[in-house]
Amino acid sequence: MFKAIVIDKDANGYSAAVKDVDDSTLPAGEVTVRVEYSTINFKDGLAITGRSPVVRKFPLHAGIDFAGVVEASDDPRYKPGDRVVLNGWGVGETHSGGLAQRARVRADWLVPLPEKLTTRQAMAIGTAGYTAMLCVLALQRHGVKPDSGDVLVTGANGGVGSVAITLLAGLGYRVVASTGRMAEAAFLTGLGAAELIHRDELSVPGKPLGKERWAGVVDSVGSHTLANACAGTRYGGAVAACGLAQGMEFPASVAPFILRGITLYGIDSVMAPQATRLRAWECLAQHLDLRKLESITREIPLAAALQAGQDILEGRVRGRVIVDVNA
Repeated sequence: MFKAIVIDKDANGYSAAVKDVDDSTLPAGEVTVRVEYSTINFKDGLAITGRSPVVRKFPLHAGIDFAGVVEASDDPRYKPGDRVVLNGWGVGETHSGGLAQRARVRADWLVPLPEKLTTRQAMAIGTAGYTAMLCVLALQRHGVKPDSGDVLVTGANGGVGSVAITLLAGLGYRVVASTGRMAEAAFLTGLGAAELIHRDELSVPGKPLGKERWAGVVDSVGSHTLANACAGTRYGGAVAACGLAQGMEFPASVAPFILRGITLYGIDSVMAPQATRLRAWECLAQHLDLRKLESITREIPLAAALQAGQDILEGRVRGRVIVDVNA
């Protein structure tokens, strides 16, 4: 028997609760992992609360990512004792996930954990931090360099935003952080933000083109915020969009694209190919300041993840929350 957050939907409605389950609840897969840590992402909040139809198979163990140690493997790439990390692939949505003490998944979905990182640090990074790295890599591939100009990070207090600021500042970029919590200024400047703007500057309907303010953008908010971020991007700049905290709509104009030649990159962390994942995790191990990572991280036991799922949707979570599934 082991513990898991089980999401179910039946005649009594939608529910999420910590339950004792056994291996018969695990789905098919070549590798069984003893989970050590998971985390709470925005999508986990949607799944736990049922606020959005993220979960599409019931019953199911919650958690879109995890890090742990291989217990058993039918795939030669992994053997018992190997440390692994998983992000995405529909885990926690259509396939039981990592807010559990055990998981069984396809071998193709796993990434060997870089030697420099512990399983706890891997989940302090989590899907949010891995997504932030994908955004930074997209800007770099586009040619956005530290001397190109400022980089805007929206949703700065969130998981993606806080890791993106840490990464970008560490790589030499001047970061402008957009947040609705200006009282967190010391927290954000401590991560490396050089300038703060209130999210209200970006979150309301704006003009098709604004003043050219930044060479690149990491956006986890969507809606009007993304539209205004594009409108304020410099000629030839790039925007990496990875989230929808404000909304899924994109009420924008073609003006920034055809008059300033900017590029909008969609960042998908769920189905990204293995080579992309390996590159992202290698870069995280190499470039992320682990001391700053620890400063934005707090740890909770498995049972507390239910409340944390609600808190992250209400904007009450700062930085990263890791879940010790064995506590």
